[in-house]
Amino acid sequence: MTLLHQSRYFAIYQCDTKRCFYLRTEYKSVSLTLCQLLNFRNKVLQMDLAAHFDENRNPSGIEILIFCNCEHLIILDTYQVIDLKHFIRDAFGKLRQPSHSLA
Repeated sequence: MTLLHQSRYFAIYQCDTKRCFYLRTEYKSVSLTLCQLLNFRNKVLQMDLAAHFDENRNPSGIEILIFCNCEHLIILDTYQVIDLKHFIRDAFGKLRQPSHSLA
């Protein structure tokens, strides 16, 4: 397993043998296929960060993110949302091709 990117709250690993990714948070680790990872990225990009600074739109200051066909959810505060948005952008810049042996 190869560490692709790590931030304060999150880490993502790529596993060539299982052909999947592992997203780690402070409290859980989730296995994701590439399609699930792309769906997760879309959900993160759609999160409205500006709402976290408007008490009328988000009075609680939290974000609930449900992913992997409703199997997992994470609850994020404003700092974690900011970190996750940067994390996703940087992690997708570091994806790599799996190594294949011809033997």
